[in-house]
Amino acid sequence: MSNVLVVDVGTQSMRGIIFDDKGNLLVKKQIKYPPYKSLEKGYVEQSADFYFDTLCEITRNLREVAPDLMDSVIAMSIDTFRDTAVLLDENNKPLRDCILWSDQRQADTSAKLPLLQRFLFKLVGMDRAIKAIRKKVKTNWVQQNEPELWDKTDKVVHISAYLNYRLTGNLIDSYASTIGHLPFDFKKKKWHTKHGLLYPVYGLPLDKMIPICNPGDMMGEISPEIATLTGLKAGLKVIASGSDKGCETLGVGCVDKNVASVSFGTSASVQFSAPRYFEPEQFMPAYPSVLKNYFNPEVQIFRGYWTISWFVENFAQDLIAQANKEGRHVEELLNEQITTIPAGCDGLILQPFWQAGLTTPEARGSILGFSDFHTRAHVYRAIIEGIDFALREGLERMAKRGHHDIEFVAVSGGGAQSDLICQIAADILNKPIRRVQTYETSGLGAAMVTFMACGVFKDEREAVDKMVHYTDLFTPNPDNAKVYDDIYKNVYLKMYKKLQKLYLYIDKKQDK
Repeated sequence: MSNVLVVDVGTQSMRGIIFDDKGNLLVKKQIKYPPYKSLEKGYVEQSADFYFDTLCEITRNLREVAPDLMDSVIAMSIDTFRDTAVLLDENNKPLRDCILWSDQRQADTSAKLPLLQRFLFKLVGMDRAIKAIRKKVKTNWVQQNEPELWDKTDKVVHISAYLNYRLTGNLIDSYASTIGHLPFDFKKKKWHTKHGLLYPVYGLPLDKMIPICNPGDMMGEISPEIATLTGLKAGLKVIASGSDKGCETLGVGCVDKNVASVSFGTSASVQFSAPRYFEPEQFMPAYPSVLKNYFNPEVQIFRGYWTISWFVENFAQDLIAQANKEGRHVEELLNEQITTIPAGCDGLILQPFWQAGLTTPEARGSILGFSDFHTRAHVYRAIIEGIDFALREGLERMAKRGHHDIEFVAVSGGGAQSDLICQIAADILNKPIRRVQTYETSGLGAAMVTFMACGVFKDEREAVDKMVHYTDLFTPNPDNAKVYDDIYKNVYLKMYKKLQKLYLYIDKKQDK
């Protein structure tokens, strides 16, 4: 039996986990982060070295509590959240706190793109989407607002690259981690050239990009100095894996065209594993998978289950004391309150566009159907149902574009721990929902990549067969599924088009 170590770097916490080659979680250490810095409203920043220091604390703790297991691991890997701008100087030292994916600041887009790009984007109806992308490129914001710091910037990387650099001394990243606002060609799995259509959108010179490798490649080894700092074995191999979402998709066993991977995480998403490249929706790229011969088409509901944290903070503060007293989570108390609310939430319907998407850059969140009998619990359930309606829309669109016949959905993320949330999802998606043996599906997927790299498994199918075990099944309730299907087709799918003119008006006003 072989063991590997995975460090799973999430948005809310970091976990160090040792898995064996049967998919068993042998030991875990988790550290939750303090609140992120907010220098201004909507800013979300954190020191890159904070993440490395947290990693070191976790691995040292694992050494203390499970020294034999730490000695038994044959390799390690890191999976991280995506799209986080880390700016490094010529000595690979961070120049400022990294700007996280959830940061809401926007760059100025008044400077015009080259004429050819403007013409072509306008011709295919992509001009508004491109403007939205340019606003989200954090390095564009840095260039405009911190020009002296930008002049010192030698490389721009994601947090995955920085952490692997600190462990190995090699500044390199997996192409399956290179997901975000960088000039990367997802289809070709390499950097755009200067002549690429999308290259000017990102405003990033190619000499600021770093070498990329395949998932499963060895990125380096732990040096004696890093071993002393971390408690890791000197000489331990560090294997490239990929992003947390990509690892989740493998970790729930999604390798065939009959299964979809749904994440009920901070950002909710639905992903496929596809042997060919196809856009999940027009102009939206499919991301490189942690499996070399696959892509991960994805539809993301930005700030998906983050919305529940937002709801608790703003509307359920009174339940926090009760939850603490009972040793429970606030979400458990709220879940109990919504069990008596019928499917469809007594006519309250929510569209969870709290953050605009690529093809809906002017979108806003909306709630429709308020009546005087609706309660806080109704709003909470409407959030859950709204996220699932959005996921169903994304799943159906992707299945049609990719010719995937989905038989069941495998779930992951914090929300997937709730039986009630899984059942609501089964009813709305009208598909069986399966849950695997561990909540730590990102870590499980990264472990599978690591085992394959070490030759323990010959391919992904053997890895899934040995390490992914479905333990829970939620089948659609026919009566509830019928109610949801009616709402989805006759109300939810029509909401965006009905409200789009209002969203555009609001967006225009805020641009001024």
